Amino acid sequence: MSQDYTNKLHAGSTFPTQTVTLKSGKEVALGEPRTGFDWQLIVVYRGKHCPLCTKYLNQLQNYIERLAKIGVDVLAISGDNKEQLVTHASQLNTEFDIAYGMTLEQMKELGLYISDPRSDQETDHPFSEPGLFVVNEQGKIQVIDISNNPFVRPELEALVNGLTWIKDPDNNYPIRGMHR
Repeated sequence: MSQDYTNKLHAGSTFPTQTVTLKSGKEVALGEPRTGFDWQLIVVYRGKHCPLCTKYLNQLQNYIERLAKIGVDVLAISGDNKEQLVTHASQLNTEFDIAYGMTLEQMKELGLYISDPRSDQETDHPFSEPGLFVVNEQGKIQVIDISNNPFVRPELEALVNGLTWIKDPDNNYPIRGMHR
C-alpha cells in the first residue's frame, strides 16, 4: 500500500515566495502586504462551486476594517480560472483582493489538501481545500490553519480578536507551535 504525504508548512517558517494574479490582471506576491500594512492574511478557498466558501468570504468582508486598523492586509485565492472568478464575483460582497489561478504546484508548496471534483458540474479542475495563513512583517508564518474539507475553518471573530491581541506589543506574544 503506497501512501502520499503532503508537505506541511510550519509556524515560524518563512512563507514561500509565490506570485498570483488578481481579478484586475495585476500580479502580486503572496505574503507581501500592500503599502500601509505590515501583515497579510491569506485565505485559500475551494472555488466558486463551494457555497461555504462564498459565505466565508462574504463574512470576512465584515472584518476588513478591524483588520486594517491593526495593519493586516487580506487576500483570498483559489485555483479557479479568471472566468470562474468573474462569475463568482457576482455572489461576493467583498472589497478585498481576490486572486485566481493557483496552480497545483503552488497548492502543494503551501501544504494544502487537494481534491478532485466529484463531477464536471462541480468544477473542471482539481482544487485546494481551505487554508489560512497569517504572514507577519518578517515574512514568517504567524498563524496557519489547513483543512481537508469545507466544513472546518477558523471562526472569524475569534481569529480577528486573536490577531488584535497578538499584534499588541504589550502582550509580547510569540509564534506558537514551534517546538521541534
